Amino acid sequence: MKIDILAIGAHPDDVELGCGGVIAKEVANGKSVGIIDLTRGELGTRGTAETRDIEADDAAKILGVDFRVNMGFADGFFINDKKHQLEIIKMIRKYQPDVVLCNAVDDRHIDHGKGSKLVSDACFLSGLIKIETHDGEEQQNPWRPKQVYHYIQWKNLEPDLAVDISGFIDKKMASVLAYKTQFYDSNSKEPETPISSKNFTDSIIYRARDLGRLVGVEHAEGFTVERHIAVDSLFDIK
Repeated sequence: MKIDILAIGAHPDDVELGCGGVIAKEVANGKSVGIIDLTRGELGTRGTAETRDIEADDAAKILGVDFRVNMGFADGFFINDKKHQLEIIKMIRKYQPDVVLCNAVDDRHIDHGKGSKLVSDACFLSGLIKIETHDGEEQQNPWRPKQVYHYIQWKNLEPDLAVDISGFIDKKMASVLAYKTQFYDSNSKEPETPISSKNFTDSIIYRARDLGRLVGVEHAEGFTVERHIAVDSLFDIK
């Protein structure tokens, strides 16, 4: 199954928070999109791995993606080594995405930077013909995505690229709030975390609005890039 976009996050909810608006927009535009979660978020303070599984499935349905897969890597302890790279390479070759969206290159949570580098390295290695992988009994062909974009998470990194998500902020928020155990709930008895405050939930919208203001649209999501972006014309830029 070849898809247009593969969005990868270290934890369930990373993708929704980082690029849920872009995913909703591209799905509405007819693009095929899949999500891969590296871990089940089992070390999260609030909720459980089982509740995260349910919430991730609900969020995927809201966004309308073609599939969602969990790699089952160890939350907090996965590393960027050959074993983990090969598992990601198999997924890249299986779905052959043109674009990969992945974690922020630097962030508060250690898994985000690790996940970012792991996926970036796997995207490159996936294009090397001498690395052999199999999907069941079938040998896979090399595949390298055309672009790897890193979404922005907790830290206010300077984006290289801003994507207009005007009209899709509500769907993004619905997908984020599908993670009911993780975010603000005045009735919750669970311990407070950096992302469980009302301020954090509000920040999802005001950060998208502020970036939108800077580029002349209502809402936007920002990404950093690994290589220069080429356009056909100066008039392609808003």
